[in-house]
Amino acid sequence: MRTEYYTVQVTDGGIVGGVDGASDVFAEAAKLIRGGAPVAFPTETVYGLGANAFDEQAVARVFAAKGRPADNPLIVHVADRQQLDLIALTPSEWEQCLMAAFWPGPLTLVLPVKPGVLPSNVTAGLDTVAVRQPAHPVALALLQACGVPLAAPSANRSGKPSPTTALHVKEDLDGVLAAILDGGPTEVGIESTVIRCNAEEVHILRPGSVTAEQLEQALPGIRVVAVADIQNHRELDAADYVPPSPGMKYAHYAPEGELLVVEAEHHDEWLKWVSARLQEAKSQGHRTGLLTFSKKDGGGVADVVVVAGDATQVDTVARALYDALRTFDREQVTFIIAETCPATGVGAAVMNRLLKAAGHRFLRI
Repeated sequence: MRTEYYTVQVTDGGIVGGVDGASDVFAEAAKLIRGGAPVAFPTETVYGLGANAFDEQAVARVFAAKGRPADNPLIVHVADRQQLDLIALTPSEWEQCLMAAFWPGPLTLVLPVKPGVLPSNVTAGLDTVAVRQPAHPVALALLQACGVPLAAPSANRSGKPSPTTALHVKEDLDGVLAAILDGGPTEVGIESTVIRCNAEEVHILRPGSVTAEQLEQALPGIRVVAVADIQNHRELDAADYVPPSPGMKYAHYAPEGELLVVEAEHHDEWLKWVSARLQEAKSQGHRTGLLTFSKKDGGGVADVVVVAGDATQVDTVARALYDALRTFDREQVTFIIAETCPATGVGAAVMNRLLKAAGHRFLRI
């Protein structure tokens, strides 16, 4: 399949035009989607790979393009409340409060699905559906042009770092999807926060840039629980376990090389240990890498050093993380050490992604 590539110019004021003519771009992309072909597009979090959420065969093509496990449910993106009402039952009072506070934006709600509407491969056979309204103007324009909700996981090969630029999408999926809409680098850089409400609590199924503190402010007096911190790992490993949300069961975000996350209280202690371990890896034939969120240099031992943002401004780390991991792949690095950032606020989401990318290989020294 030939992948068409369209550039859309975006400013603070929204879409101002496209290299190919913005209106024509969205009309063509919508035509492809209505015909059952998958199309990649930017959101404020990462690039998504969208298909008509009502078309079972189109959704199956998304799974095939990504190599995604069939028991991993998809997030459905909607343009507005009307599209939401097509696929989900009426949200609760809490859920409507959260929608008012954070939509459009990087918050996904797991809601009761409207029976008999969506194909089972969207929901992995569950009685719920994960839904969000993206904030990116290109995503919203595409949803409006299509006139249908889009089932859209991240536009990358399953397990690899998520794409935050159109180039990342092209690296992974060129030739296996119909088109890529290039709206520039994403603003947030990590996937949306996913939550599920019950009668007593709000459960964070996947942390993101909408933090637990922000959720608590939006729902005063309501307990917010990070399910990832208390989840039974035996359940996650069970072959018949179907996760209620993406990102809860399978390995994600991983570079090709082995990744180890190392934490230490003092920089000198960290630097001494990291320098020795990188030197050891070199002696074993590895091309080595160091991922930092500061100016740490690993004693000059690493072959490739990537500074991904600034840990004192953790949103910059979130924005740069996936591109940093992909840099190591481009540089053919086979052994990487990453430092940690504070696991508070958005930092909780960054550390969630980093530890998943490392397969939970973590060392505190």
